[in-house]
Amino acid sequence: MTTETDLIRNIALVGHQGNGKTTLAEAMLFRAGVVTRPGRVESGNTVLDTQPEEHDRTQSLTLGLASFSWNDYRINLLDPPGYADFAGDAMTALRVADVAVFVIDGVSGLQVNDELLWQAATERAIPRILFVNKMDKERASFDAALAGIRDHFGSGVEPVDLPVGEASGFTGVADLLTEHVILYDSGSANTSDELPADIADREHEQHEHLVEDVVEIEDDLLSKYLDGEDISVPELEHALRAGFAAGSLWPVLCGSAVDAIAVDRLLDFVCRIAPAPSEVPGIEVRGDGDRVSEVRCDPSGDPLAYVFKTQTDEYVGQVALLKILSGSVHADDVLVNQRTGAKERLHNLLRVLGSKHTPIDSAEAGDIVGAIKLTDVSTGDTLAPIGSPLTVPPIVHRRPVYGLAVAAESAGDEDKLATALAELVGDDPTLEVTRDSETHQTVMRGAGDVHVQVALTRLKRRYGITLLTEPVRIAYRETLLGTVETEGRHKKQSGGHGQFGVATVRFEPLPRDEGYEFVDETRGGVIPKSLIPAVGKGIAESMGRGGRHGFPLVDLRATVLDGKHHSVDSDDFSFRMAGALALRAAIEKVGTLVLEPVDHVEVTVPSTLQGDVMADLGRRRGQIEGTEPAGDGEVTVIASVPTSEATDYPVALRSMTHGRGRLALSFKCYQERPEPR
Repeated sequence: MTTETDLIRNIALVGHQGNGKTTLAEAMLFRAGVVTRPGRVESGNTVLDTQPEEHDRTQSLTLGLASFSWNDYRINLLDPPGYADFAGDAMTALRVADVAVFVIDGVSGLQVNDELLWQAATERAIPRILFVNKMDKERASFDAALAGIRDHFGSGVEPVDLPVGEASGFTGVADLLTEHVILYDSGSANTSDELPADIADREHEQHEHLVEDVVEIEDDLLSKYLDGEDISVPELEHALRAGFAAGSLWPVLCGSAVDAIAVDRLLDFVCRIAPAPSEVPGIEVRGDGDRVSEVRCDPSGDPLAYVFKTQTDEYVGQVALLKILSGSVHADDVLVNQRTGAKERLHNLLRVLGSKHTPIDSAEAGDIVGAIKLTDVSTGDTLAPIGSPLTVPPIVHRRPVYGLAVAAESAGDEDKLATALAELVGDDPTLEVTRDSETHQTVMRGAGDVHVQVALTRLKRRYGITLLTEPVRIAYRETLLGTVETEGRHKKQSGGHGQFGVATVRFEPLPRDEGYEFVDETRGGVIPKSLIPAVGKGIAESMGRGGRHGFPLVDLRATVLDGKHHSVDSDDFSFRMAGALALRAAIEKVGTLVLEPVDHVEVTVPSTLQGDVMADLGRRRGQIEGTEPAGDGEVTVIASVPTSEATDYPVALRSMTHGRGRLALSFKCYQERPEPR
């Protein structure tokens, strides 16, 4: 059954790890009648934690999707992990959702990842609701949590609920809009206009504050209020919805996911207040010549779908999660993958409920569905009508900063490993796999150590490959310490045709990153012109085999000055050997200098941690190059740090800043490595 666009609500549950997002999703599914009893994260039986790795770690590790009905509405619920290493999935959820529900821990209050995700939601201008969870727990405090939220996010934070009781005495909520109380007993909700005596005065006071704040959103309503007229609940709700959509007001609700208290209230509120896909700004697309335009969520428009995530299911293979941006799509429709130019037939459209898939015939603009049996689709692809130039720019994720070298234990698994790694990166584009030609390692990089370890565990389980891992080797290099002139002589005679080649070569170190330069200054045909390149090739091959310390030689000019040849015994191989021997002799005479790679490092932290970060970078032989304000009381420290000192820095930074530090790393240059003391 196709759901009309105006009745679709796309919701992302976001927040710090452990705030209860997946438990809240489970409570929503229970209240909606999708499940008969809520699953538990600790028991590994929730709808949205489908991977064995999630069960083992008792935490969400990948983006979950649950599509279900609530009254007349279609809810597409996105549940990304809260752990910082998996922030890429949270960014994906914020890109696809039309409203973000921030789940806040009622005991711990606002935490670091809540703040970081709020920044991301602010940048995207996505409307936000806050749900203070765990009100049934000991030491839970709605007032303390609200104070922390207001302190960090400003005066637009507006409570629309008050808890009735706290901790073991938490039984329901008072609705500040209607001034009704909703009490829960054995799972059933009872609504009354009789407020409990212990909160009645406070509720009336908070209701008046809410009215005063909300009427300011609309001039007509403010005039009516100032004239002493009563403001009806529908009028308040209309103004609240306008302020919410404009991003000037962020409602705060509260409840308990474990006991499913006020979860139905949250769903009702989202359906009434949150915008439909057709009411949010259009999405930016690129057309011919990279021309930028906007596509609105219009069911009558041309079909356009964005692949925001691909997941590998052990039974059905790859599942592509699509948001229908425009038009409508039907089973067996043919669209073009704008990345490959290939036609893709939508054989199977699916409603997705965790790992459960239900076939559907069609989907309207704004909906989120799955598709299987597509030929070649990756995360970030755009599916458009034949002949359409439109492409949705993919999300640009932060570059991965933590790496580990991987190899198959058996030679028979090597080809399987390459295929498995490609599929893994296809599912998770925040991972990166490269082959280092200098260290001969295959390196997997992710956002942090947990991200990489989870990927490797998934790799072993899914593809049955036994893996070997080791630290990433540092790609050191060498260069000559000075200018020197040497002779390379290769002579071999064992009867019959022999080998003979002599080359006199001047070697000079070049400035950093100048590479290898070969010059011919011979005169009089001492070496035949056809054999001169062989000298240079032999030198280049010897440079690759390494210098005195075994690292490749770089930044070198070799000028062949003189030589000797034999009309019969001289050949290409002989002069390749002569060039190589000349370089070996040069290394013995003047020695080499070891060069180490250096990274450009940008660390963004609260300004109060600037001194700690700079001191730590100094201990890592880092050179501070400057600082820049990053907004919201943050500063970015810019430095150059030897790669060898930065390999464990992502983990150390997280510990030092309690998760508040953000790191960007990129290769900068090679420089002289200090001699060990």
